[in-house]
Amino acid sequence: MDSETDQTQKQDRPHPRLKPAAEKLADPAMNEQVPVRALFAEALGTAFLLATIVGSGIMADLLSNGNIGVALIGSTIAIGAILVVLIIIFGPVSGAHFNPAVSLVFMLKGEVSSRLMILYIIAQIVGAIVGVVLANMMFDLPAVTISDTARSGFGQITGEFVATFGLILTIIGCIRAKPEAVPYAVGLYISAGIWFTSSTAFANPAVTIGRMLSDTLAGINPINVPGFILAQFIGACLALITAKALFEQNK
Repeated sequence: MDSETDQTQKQDRPHPRLKPAAEKLADPAMNEQVPVRALFAEALGTAFLLATIVGSGIMADLLSNGNIGVALIGSTIAIGAILVVLIIIFGPVSGAHFNPAVSLVFMLKGEVSSRLMILYIIAQIVGAIVGVVLANMMFDLPAVTISDTARSGFGQITGEFVATFGLILTIIGCIRAKPEAVPYAVGLYISAGIWFTSSTAFANPAVTIGRMLSDTLAGINPINVPGFILAQFIGACLALITAKALFEQNK
């Protein structure tokens, strides 16, 4: 009985390699200091993520001779791979959220303050915009080109809800059961989501905002952005509720 209790407590304890920054920043002893390194990590990681999403989309489009399926395969591999790398290298610094929906969930779980969540979200959006601008410039496109790619309709909105719900459930479940697997699980889940969801699994409000600034394969019309973001936040919150029901032990 004691060994079972010890195992449950161990599972519920945050993994030291994945969320040390989040734990420290939620500590009142930090005296509300601005976590500059963590914010820089969030901005830089999100910039690399968006540069990969948009850049791989442009490259795949150039090399696929108009075959969208082939282009999507190439982009999927790049996005899944960069997520693994970014979470591994930035996890010990900031928790590697790179996603306002993830930051919201950790705030609701009481692991980061509301103030820190807001700072993270600002850093993520700034990083997303920088990443998209860099991707456009790398391929000799104007720094900003507003996308006219329509991603509308109930099916696309449902796809974003499902994609974000599954992403949050993956993160929470892995942190509890096998924290060292989080980078690989997230990369694999998003790779799968690009193919099984109708929206190609944006699953991230910062990514959604950034992608409207590139009129390329990865773009989204600004008109469709609010619906995507609303679906993402709803999916994230419902995933948190579901995770509590599935994973938390009765005290």
